[in-house]
Amino acid sequence: MKHLSFLDRYLTLWILLAMLIGVALGYYVPTISTSLQTLQFGTTHVPLAIGLIVMMYPPLVKVNYNEIPTLLKETKLITWSLLLNWVIGPVIMFVLAVVFLADYPEYRSGVILIGLARCIAMVLVWNDLADGNRSYAAGLVALNSVFQILFFSTYAYLFLFVFPKAIGIAGVSIHLSMSMIAESVLIYLGIPLAAGIVTRRVILRWKGNAWLQDVFLPRISPLTLIALLLTIILMFSLKGAIVVQIPMDVLRIALPLTIYFTAMFFISFGIGEIIGARYPENTAVAFTAAGNNFELAIAVAIAVFGINSGQAFAGVVGPLIEVPVLLLLVKVVRQWKSKGV
Repeated sequence: MKHLSFLDRYLTLWILLAMLIGVALGYYVPTISTSLQTLQFGTTHVPLAIGLIVMMYPPLVKVNYNEIPTLLKETKLITWSLLLNWVIGPVIMFVLAVVFLADYPEYRSGVILIGLARCIAMVLVWNDLADGNRSYAAGLVALNSVFQILFFSTYAYLFLFVFPKAIGIAGVSIHLSMSMIAESVLIYLGIPLAAGIVTRRVILRWKGNAWLQDVFLPRISPLTLIALLLTIILMFSLKGAIVVQIPMDVLRIALPLTIYFTAMFFISFGIGEIIGARYPENTAVAFTAAGNNFELAIAVAIAVFGINSGQAFAGVVGPLIEVPVLLLLVKVVRQWKSKGV
């Protein structure tokens, strides 16, 4: 915890406070919902779109995209990481969502979206705190960023519609096409990804790597948390009157998420030990597998299902659960390292 900044150290607390502020605004100032709904262009809520894009930008500037070629040479661990992120993880989250949220199709879809959005942001924090291989983690983040651009829309269509229908589960009531999801991914991941790549290249040529790492990145890093908190306040202000009636729904969503984050970490780390991975690389793979890109999940849920949807609500609960669980896992894995496990 001492390695985290003041903002990151109490991230769960800030998220809780943001939720409470949003609920209070929506409940005690009901006209705010109507006013905010007017700030919409087509299916895109402009303030939320800006907030979500800003939220994604700093983590994507931090990624060293030149690490991908070197990373691809580690075929065994890379293959295992890809299986975890794009086969095992989505399937585990799908099963948990079906089991625990069978009677809540909107929440179920929102939780599934979280499972499909692979981590590209906070994993760098968790990995550093656990003394993992920073370059390896950055390479995996870059690789997952590319995979999400290419495959997220297809995965969302399969896991939200094809697979539920195949096992006889009622799907969501809104029409969803691959093009709608692809558009959301390109806006909320493509724009900040392109901006991150361009920013990184320009600064490296203009000021050099030392200025990028020591000056620019520390200055923009708080933007992720600030944008996340403002987005949460905005979302909950639109649902304030409803949220006070469904506090137990947060716990319903939290249960499968808690099981997922924990299971993915221990499955990944355990298999890494079996195949002989070194601690730094194994740690990077494990936290990449356990974490999820809740920013993208929230963005897609809002763009496709609407800001007042259960899917968007489930997406907001995601970071509230992920942060304390992964902080606990950081402590566990550091204890393992100190004992030579």
